[in-house]
Amino acid sequence: MTASALSSLLAPRSIALVGASENAARIGGRPLRYLREAGFAGAVYPVNPNRDTVQGFQAYSSIQALPESPDVAILAVPAAATVQAVQDCADRGIGSAIVFSAGFAETSDEGRVMQETIAGIAREANMRVLGPNCLGVFNTRQNFYGTFSAILDTGFIQPGPVSVVSQSGAYGSHITHLARQRGLGIDHWVTTGNECDIDVAEALHWVVAQPDVNVVMAYAEGIRNRDKFIEALEIARERETAIVFMKVGRSEVGQHAVSSHTAALAGSDAVFDAVLRQYGVYRAATTAEQLDVAYAASRGIFPRGNRLGIFTLSGGFGIQMADDAADAGLDVAPMPEDAQTELKEMLPYASPRNPVDATAQALTDLPLMTRFIDAMLDKGGYDMFAGIFGSGPASPTFAASLRQALEDATAGKQDCIKCVTMTAPTEIVRSYEEKGFLIYEDGTALTNALGALVKFRQNFDLAKATKRTNALAAPAAIPQRAISEHEAKAILVAAGIPFPEERLVAPGEDPTAAADTVGYPLVMKIASADLPHKTEVGGVALNLRSPEAVREAMTKMLASVREKAPDAHLDGVILAPMISGGVETIVGVFNDPVMGPVVMFGLGGVFVEVLKDVTFRAAPFDEDEAMRMIRDIRGYAMLEGVRGAQRSDVAALAKLLSRLSHFAAANADAIASIDLNPVMVMPEGQGVRPLDALIVAAAGGEISSHA
Repeated sequence: MTASALSSLLAPRSIALVGASENAARIGGRPLRYLREAGFAGAVYPVNPNRDTVQGFQAYSSIQALPESPDVAILAVPAAATVQAVQDCADRGIGSAIVFSAGFAETSDEGRVMQETIAGIAREANMRVLGPNCLGVFNTRQNFYGTFSAILDTGFIQPGPVSVVSQSGAYGSHITHLARQRGLGIDHWVTTGNECDIDVAEALHWVVAQPDVNVVMAYAEGIRNRDKFIEALEIARERETAIVFMKVGRSEVGQHAVSSHTAALAGSDAVFDAVLRQYGVYRAATTAEQLDVAYAASRGIFPRGNRLGIFTLSGGFGIQMADDAADAGLDVAPMPEDAQTELKEMLPYASPRNPVDATAQALTDLPLMTRFIDAMLDKGGYDMFAGIFGSGPASPTFAASLRQALEDATAGKQDCIKCVTMTAPTEIVRSYEEKGFLIYEDGTALTNALGALVKFRQNFDLAKATKRTNALAAPAAIPQRAISEHEAKAILVAAGIPFPEERLVAPGEDPTAAADTVGYPLVMKIASADLPHKTEVGGVALNLRSPEAVREAMTKMLASVREKAPDAHLDGVILAPMISGGVETIVGVFNDPVMGPVVMFGLGGVFVEVLKDVTFRAAPFDEDEAMRMIRDIRGYAMLEGVRGAQRSDVAALAKLLSRLSHFAAANADAIASIDLNPVMVMPEGQGVRPLDALIVAAAGGEISSHA
């Protein structure tokens, strides 16, 4: 699992191609042709027992006949021959292998057995395997092409600041083809296929640590290695490497397709989405969006703020972009009043507020337009500039002069990201890009990409401000059995989770002293690990205001419970204060099958039952992340105070969420879930009051119950 092990695969010095073909159009011939034509500097050893040479390279009869143990072996043989080929590689001491062939776990139980056999051979030999059922890898800076992808038939990919990590070889090829059309260079390209060994998480971990990588386009159907995945996201954020992720399986139908395609565990899509936000990864909804955002991030320049200045020759287009910008979280801040006056003096017909509409008159005097835009950027203090020019730059007689005017107007504005919307031939688009402009045909795509850049910048800055710690508290003694609510609360109190003071009164004990200590009014609940639904057996009494009422309620409750649940073991009754006021919320923990311990938060009542207004974070996290988690929910305004209500104690809520996340992470193996419902968030300065607790042990027993 080391970086050096993957380096032998992704940056090899020597390569064997098993199943090498003289026919450069075949799967066993394409990699050899690519390596030869690209000028790979290392040793290349074709393995073909039927030929002395293959495509000009000396051929070898078997892996054992090779003059050395190469860094990587590319296996272009049928599925039935692959297990033996992997074993031969292991016997020869080869460090890694790429398996092209399909016909494994994605097709049948027999194929699954073969795939597991390959994985076992690799583990035993300390060898790494990519695939099976993958398109391989390439590293353009080393002219290494360990793939049979047809996208290279039309030419090699130029090196550049983008890398691609894709579980799907077809998708990885498609997005790379589109990136090349967009003028983007690709450094590393990794397709992981069935992931019998190396998965997307590990490949991503290697790629984001490489120099000169500004952005990674990733595609996954499922994540297998949660810890490696999150570590990769952390490294990317610390190195200011943007990740634009395409994760499929959002719907039930999509998740079924994922399972049948690669047998990957899709996990909860809502959880995955929240984890990407937690670590500053942009999740694209479409391939076009993934490419648009990656294109914007490819230069590694991210705005210091979110202020966007829009220059247009048509008011309608400017208003449309302003609307889109607002949706993307950008601030289309108006020009200062004195600056508006100055612009109005230059162009009397202009609308200088922002969007700045210079009207078509500006095109009749390009030097004037240059001064106009220069003044706009000088006075407006914008972090980003977008010029809307439509098809105008497509004119061969106009493109160069307009480009020069824009270049002069934005000269010296290195801190401002410069963008233009236009429809023009590729050579004209490239000429603008060479001058530092981002070019988009669609204004909505542009503003969305700029919004993504702003979010990347915010998350990169956040990583610098956050003290990363991997230290966890020692695990608690979590009984793997069903225990009562009172004991569950005691476990959580020891972890720093605050609960209102309560008293347990045993059956037959006088509750008066305990009730006087708790104070009136109070609530009484039956204490029994065997009763998951207290109200169904008469196990809850509210608003008890005197010792007499408490004694009477206890007698009545014990009798009712014994009648309705005669086999239940009763610890007694719990006396707790009645809590009034505050905002009702719900907090929980569960072990996601992919992301491990995850904390859930939302407003209670109708917000969670009907609106499903909840959000998630992977545990553990600090209080700052907890604050962002709280702000994620649509009903956050309820905690801010509406219609004259006091602001809630959000800081105390964030502290509870963070502490619970650390407890969940430290006890992930012992706990299946935790539910605090409701958690009353009191007015600012008065803390939080969890009123009930449910914990389910990993062994399956309930450790508490809801009222």
